[in-house]
Amino acid sequence: METWRFDAIGTVWEVETEERLGAQERVAVSAVIDRFDAEWSRFRADSVVSRIAAGGRVPAPADAAAMLGLYRELSDATAGAVNPLTGASLVALGYDASYSLVPSAARPAPEDWTRALQWTDAALSLEVPAVIDVGALGKGRLVDLVLAELVRVDGRVVVDAGGDLAVRGGSIRVALEHPYDTSRAVGVVEVRDRALCASATNRRAWGDGLHHVLDARTGLPVRRWAATWALAPDAMLADAATTALFFDGGPAFADARGIPWVRMATDGRMQASPGFLGELFLAGMGE
Repeated sequence: METWRFDAIGTVWEVETEERLGAQERVAVSAVIDRFDAEWSRFRADSVVSRIAAGGRVPAPADAAAMLGLYRELSDATAGAVNPLTGASLVALGYDASYSLVPSAARPAPEDWTRALQWTDAALSLEVPAVIDVGALGKGRLVDLVLAELVRVDGRVVVDAGGDLAVRGGSIRVALEHPYDTSRAVGVVEVRDRALCASATNRRAWGDGLHHVLDARTGLPVRRWAATWALAPDAMLADAATTALFFDGGPAFADARGIPWVRMATDGRMQASPGFLGELFLAGMGE
């Protein structure tokens, strides 16, 4: 197997193929990532979401309807805890475009976000100033787009973006990284022709207990759950499920879609769906 490693959207990517990717495939993958970043990155002043942060209307990016429609489902499932307008909440806690990591007062996201943020297949608009952040599922969406760009590549293909990965044409065995000790695993699972995504509070963490997984209703980091994992037919859905699983409605969201899942509480105990066929090494817990 050949592995192409590169940095993009703030994480390390690995694209594994049976034969070395040619220049044409690499250019095509880079173009897909550059387009997505230019549309959805709140860290770029020239991105689409930055240009409408003060309010406005632009032609809809190609991924808007798919991503924001799934955000609406996440918001409904978690009683508003997941919300694509948490960008200002993250900025208030110091996770801003300059990575100042200097927090100020917590800032809840707009509760009526579907009124503030409007989208169709043709247009994307903000009725009030707000900062769009698609971190709850955007990396998974981009993994899917990269895998689709490699549709003509024969054999097993694995696209891994910092632990959010999708596999086509075969299977791999993946360790579930312990959020408090990255040299250890809490379990292992086989991923065959599907996606596995993970989210953990030790990633993108700073200051005194601050991290990137926020409850949109409070603008504060979640505290009960430390890490989540989900398997789904595509990475966007798996990524969305890992975010939902930090909240009470997460298991129902995943179970309704037939998504096997695991989550680890901050006290170290594990919880898994009945359909999860991997092996877990730590003790379980009840609801």
